[in-house]
Amino acid sequence: MDIAAERIERLQELARAAATEGNHDRARYYVRLARRVAERNRLTLPRKFRRFTCDRCDAYLRPGQNARVRLRDGHVVVTCDCGAHARYPYESNTA
Repeated sequence: MDIAAERIERLQELARAAATEGNHDRARYYVRLARRVAERNRLTLPRKFRRFTCDRCDAYLRPGQNARVRLRDGHVVVTCDCGAHARYPYESNTA
């Protein structure tokens, strides 16, 4: 793992910790910084990081606190407090 990927991973941990403590501005700063590091080094952000950040306001999403998560037919809808929606597909294994 190169230095940029390690830094992105560390920034994700810091963003999660800041959001847990209620310091949302600090968490937003870490998310923006991680995205900038990824862009400059032509890396993709880890899936877990992409799913727990808002594309519009850069907030670190915590379901039940600043994000609403709903299951619809074949996809998960995550709604941020800013009003942005993100949809992710899933397969249900019902027989």
